[in-house]
Amino acid sequence: MQTKNFLCRNFKIDLPIWTILCPILALFLISIKGFFPESSLFLITLGVALIAAVLAAVHHAEVVAHKVGEPFGTIILALAITVIEVSLIVSIMLSEGNEHPSYLARDTVFAAIMIILTGIIGICLLVGGVRYREQNFIKQGVSSALITLIAIAVLTLVLPNYTTTLAGNSYSNSQLIFVAIISLILYGGFISVQTIRHRNYFLPEETESSDESSELHVAPPNSITTVFALVLLLIALVAVVLLSKTLSPTIEAFVIEIGAPKSLVGIIIATVILLPEGLAAYKAARKNRLQTSLNLALGSALASIGLTIPAVAVVSYFTGMTVGLGIDAKSTLLLGLSLFTVYLSLNSGRTNIQQGVVLLVLFATYLFTTVVP
Repeated sequence: MQTKNFLCRNFKIDLPIWTILCPILALFLISIKGFFPESSLFLITLGVALIAAVLAAVHHAEVVAHKVGEPFGTIILALAITVIEVSLIVSIMLSEGNEHPSYLARDTVFAAIMIILTGIIGICLLVGGVRYREQNFIKQGVSSALITLIAIAVLTLVLPNYTTTLAGNSYSNSQLIFVAIISLILYGGFISVQTIRHRNYFLPEETESSDESSELHVAPPNSITTVFALVLLLIALVAVVLLSKTLSPTIEAFVIEIGAPKSLVGIIIATVILLPEGLAAYKAARKNRLQTSLNLALGSALASIGLTIPAVAVVSYFTGMTVGLGIDAKSTLLLGLSLFTVYLSLNSGRTNIQQGVVLLVLFATYLFTTVVP
């Protein structure tokens, strides 16, 4: 599976050396950042370390996924990234104080959904259409994910604009707790369908290509390799989030310098955090495994919103912080159009290049209207 190195020969750990060193080196660079507060060269080094940590995370996720099989492998990656993302959001919220409503959770969740729906899925459909003309997937599994995502997205990001208990776009404490509970119910129900009751809806079909088929039938990694890959996956994801947080002031200064809205910073950070899943989905689409790509993308969107909102609700309840969740009219229109387009694109069980083009145009529109509102 991998080129034999001394770790494989002596300890049966069949992982490339670079995938082990990169996450550890990234954490080391974060620990010494205080010694280089104004160094442009060090910031560039952090950027390179960020890319290396993302690539290492993708590799370790693929190792774990190959061992546990689908759809559990995609769930592990989605949950790992989302839990760390939620931790980052909550820590920043707690540091903001209670003077003004916090919109961090709303902006992050909305950016993640738009990036996943129009960016990641769009790229996967485009690449698959270019290489294979048409790609197949199991319609029932994707439909289950989409109806769950539509319900959670509307209840958390749109409905707050129309409730009257509190003025503005915020839920009251009781409303927020209620929405948090139903978000967990919807996400938990989807996980049950994906892993137990209808697991066959989410299993990738066998490919006809001999190269791809042989790759799918490679013997799974041993237990020691899998455990190390899982630990290194978590280390790499922590490094990605911490590096994103470290580089965000530089990114924010650049965004302000070019005259773009501050909300662009959230999009950039969300894009970096979603890179491991995005790259894994892209690689699966190139190998004609669109089902795996869609499992990753839609599962990530559901995990992002289904776990973030309950965590934010708990923080809001115990700290008395007001959390703004409702998105504005322009964002509501883009969200509705994106959900509608993705639903139509994935409604037949077959995809082609035009669907990917349309979704990427919507993604470009989202980015452009963020920079030029």
